[in-house]
Amino acid sequence: MKLRNFAARAAVLLAALNGGTALAGVPFPTRETPAAVDAGALDAVAAGAPITLTVPLKMHDPQGAEAMLTHVSTPGDPLYHKFLTPAQFQTRFGPADADVATVTAALTALGLKVERASSMSLHVTGTPAVIERAFGVSLHQYTVAATKTASAYSFHAPVQTATVPPAIAGLVHGVLGLDNRPAFSPHLRHATGATRPASVKLIRPHGVVPPDEVGNWTTVDFADYYNVRPLYRAGITGAGQTIGIATLASFTPSDAYTYWAAAGLHVDKRRIRVYNVAGGAGAPSDDAGSGETTLDVEQSGGVAYGANILVYVAPNTTPGFYDLFGKAIDDNMADAISCSWGEWEWFEDLANSPVREKGNPDKVSTLSAVHALFVQAGVQGQSVFTSAGDAGAYDANDGLSVADYSLALSVDYPASDPANTAAGGTTLPGTQTFGDGSFVTIPAERVWSWDYLVPFCTSLGLDPISCGIFPVGSGGGVSIEFPIPSYQSGIPGFQVSQPNQVFSDLDTVPPQVLYTLPAGYAGRNVPDISLNADPDTGYIIGYTSSEPGSTYGDETFYGGTSFVAPQLNGITQLLAQKSGGRMGLLNPTLYKLAAQPTTYHGPTRSLNYITTGNNDFYYGHKFYTPATGLGTLDVANLANAIATPAK
Repeated sequence: MKLRNFAARAAVLLAALNGGTALAGVPFPTRETPAAVDAGALDAVAAGAPITLTVPLKMHDPQGAEAMLTHVSTPGDPLYHKFLTPAQFQTRFGPADADVATVTAALTALGLKVERASSMSLHVTGTPAVIERAFGVSLHQYTVAATKTASAYSFHAPVQTATVPPAIAGLVHGVLGLDNRPAFSPHLRHATGATRPASVKLIRPHGVVPPDEVGNWTTVDFADYYNVRPLYRAGITGAGQTIGIATLASFTPSDAYTYWAAAGLHVDKRRIRVYNVAGGAGAPSDDAGSGETTLDVEQSGGVAYGANILVYVAPNTTPGFYDLFGKAIDDNMADAISCSWGEWEWFEDLANSPVREKGNPDKVSTLSAVHALFVQAGVQGQSVFTSAGDAGAYDANDGLSVADYSLALSVDYPASDPANTAAGGTTLPGTQTFGDGSFVTIPAERVWSWDYLVPFCTSLGLDPISCGIFPVGSGGGVSIEFPIPSYQSGIPGFQVSQPNQVFSDLDTVPPQVLYTLPAGYAGRNVPDISLNADPDTGYIIGYTSSEPGSTYGDETFYGGTSFVAPQLNGITQLLAQKSGGRMGLLNPTLYKLAAQPTTYHGPTRSLNYITTGNNDFYYGHKFYTPATGLGTLDVANLANAIATPAK
């Protein structure tokens, strides 16, 4: 058995979790994905088969909701942690009943079937012809050919920008699902080939005895290194709390139970519940990203081994992504939700996109609509964590050949949304020894990128690109879509967007400028907090491949910020149990703590500076950096600090 993150296997028919059969999930796009081929008008190709779109509704008081999020999240505020129920949120801030009725009537009059999908959205269904008339588009079907490593699939997309009927344009964020191609990629990496160490010996921090060999870390080793163990000794295991996982690929629950048992963790055998949203994501498959979902459950549930786990699974599309969070937040059962899937915040799959419009309506609609959901989550006390990506400072280039596209400083979405906590990555200190006997010593925990492997690659006669070490590292930088949030305002190390960032297709003559990114924009800085994410100092995933005949096996030397988001989810369940209630949006608390002199110093320090390394542009240093955010955690000390919050 072998799991691969960017080179996946052909899809097969597998037994679904409910005992039936289902097609394996659609592959997420990679640089190897063939270009999409136009198969013609959707109405003709699909013989008029109906399709369903998601219409996110605007809140009637979005400014009030934003203000409430600040109040309930800020230590010392009279409303700190006085969270609302979903019903209270909808009454005070959600879509007005009259507005919902107006939107419903207008869309029904256009021949669409309209249903309430969630408190913040509608589903509308119609034939391609009806939908084209309603939104002023022509829909085409596109096919993507199979390769040796991925199955074929098809999708539909408009060949021009959609228009929302004027009567409802001010009441909705837009329309999601006119383009239903795979939209997001998982944020995990695998150390393979010559750059994978033969062995790693850690430099042991004071009072911690981690295993000498890394690359096979479990959540038990993680808990030792980041000082979680004192909470366990005090009976803090996440008991009474509920983890939420938002994901775009199915998984095999027994893999997680096997992993926890092998790590010596005693867990409730009924702790996992799976909810398929918008039809789910098909049966588990390697090329759809099932390894991502598996590690999300294993990591979050291993850190908080006493918590229950709800896994929300949706198709890998923009409406699926929105519906996923809409369901988890409306349910309000999960105390924290993590997601380790993402895409450059300008939402362009340039690897195989048939439409290269600069005014992608799905991008604008999704950013604003999901932000409203994240605000709702925070006001309800649900913490949200997302991974910051694994392409260092160049998220737009993730999955693309550097020879084909110019480099552009950029950040990942949804990590760029300020209403969630963005997870970055580090490399653990120690000596990495490679197969030829050469070695590299990393004296202190540092920003994760593989620039430290440049001398080794040079010895092999390879440059960083051909060696596979660039762009790789902790996602971080400045959003060009979201302004700086109040909790980041005035912090040392804050950055604005850099000048001269032009993203071009270098395959054309002359190169085609696709995007010119704004300079000097005071945008949300990413990430907020970091933990070990380097595959060379990484983790085990316990996983059953979708390859026929495969059985459960352990795969080592995995990493990526995919690990950090669910780890923070698990940590937050421990914080909540100790504090006696939900934590909500953690960022205002973390940034307020960072301003206190004892937070980074002394025996009660709860945050650790990361002052060395870089993510191929931004460098580690004291206080805040777009390479690793506020640094790393001492979890037990953080729990004590949060239990007695700063005034």
